[in-house]
Order: sequence, then C-alpha cells, then structure tokens
Amino acid sequence: MSWLDALGWFGSALLVFSIMQARVLRFRILNSIACVILTVFNGILGIWPMVAMNVVLTLINLWFIAKLLRERRDDTVYSVVQVDADDAFLQHFLSSERKDIRTFFPNFGGLDDGGERTAYLVLNRHEAAGAVLVRDAGDGVAQVELDYATPRYRDFTPGEFVYRKSGLFQRRGFRLVRTPAGMVGAYYDRLGFDRVGDHWELTVPQG
Repeated sequence: MSWLDALGWFGSALLVFSIMQARVLRFRILNSIACVILTVFNGILGIWPMVAMNVVLTLINLWFIAKLLRERRDDTVYSVVQVDADDAFLQHFLSSERKDIRTFFPNFGGLDDGGERTAYLVLNRHEAAGAVLVRDAGDGVAQVELDYATPRYRDFTPGEFVYRKSGLFQRRGFRLVRTPAGMVGAYYDRLGFDRVGDHWELTVPQG
C-alpha cells in the first residue's frame, strides 16, 4: 500500500469515526480534519468534484465550530432553572441518563433516600444540557451530589453557568461549594475550585 492509499483510507476512517461522536464540538473538529485530508487526497488524484465537496464541508464545519465557541460562554444561550427534587421532568432526565451518570458519579445513589435537596436543570435554550443536585450540609456549605452534563454539551462546561454566573449559591447564603468525592473526569480546576483531598471546594463570593 502506498502512502497515498494510506492517506485516503485514514481520511475515510476518520470521517466515519467523526460521525460516531456524541459531542457536537468534537464531531465538528474531527470531521473538519477528515475533510481536509480527503481534500488533499482527491486533489492529488485530480478528482475535482470530491475536492469541491470536501472544501465546502470544511468551510461549513469551521462556521459551526466558530459559532459553537462563541456560544460556549454566552449568557443568552444557557440558563439555570430550579425545580423540585421530585419534578417529573427531572426524574425522567435522570432515569434516561442513568447509565452515563454512573460512569462519572459512581457513588450517586439517586433520589430515593428522601434527602432534602435543591435541584437545578441547566438548559441550552429549550434543551436540557445537564442537572445539578445540591444538599445543604450546614454551616453555609453546599454539598453537590450530582453535577452532570449530557455528552452533547460536555465540551461546553455548562457547570460554569451554575457555579460562576447563576448567582444561586450567593442567593441561598452559601459560603462554600463542595463537590462529590470520587467524581470521574472532574473539570473544577478550570472554574476556580481548589482540590481538597478527594473532592473540590469553591469559596462563594459574597456581596
């Protein structure tokens, strides 16, 4: 097999792999790379209709990537809505995402123990992007029991809107936010949390 054949096969495989991605930003990036590779491959072979198609697809992907990155920290795109812990939609959301939730929160036991919690749905316009469950641990400490984002929005850290922009912890008088222990794939260092043992903590700005 020549290097050109290998390039074509690699580009095709990457194109197929990109379509399998649940994360929308990752899909666009991988699809763009695959289209660039296939543009080069078809250009060398002189297959100009395929070159034109892949150039157009690359431009479309780049437009969507720029749009997604602009919206990543856009306050008009995300919102946080408080709901009751027994809210029917919240229960349906957690049930639908149960398997994925256990991957990142192996210690999360669900909402069947009768504990007092405050629940928040993170929305991307009208679509549920994630859920946050918080328990008042006393002494001004908000104990996060669940901070989950769906695969589609996991590249966009919707938790930033919960912890940094929603103001919900300040309004409830909390002085400290504490994350669950043993969370897999924690991202809290990017939000200003400090690592304390097996969990993370954030001092809530006052005033």
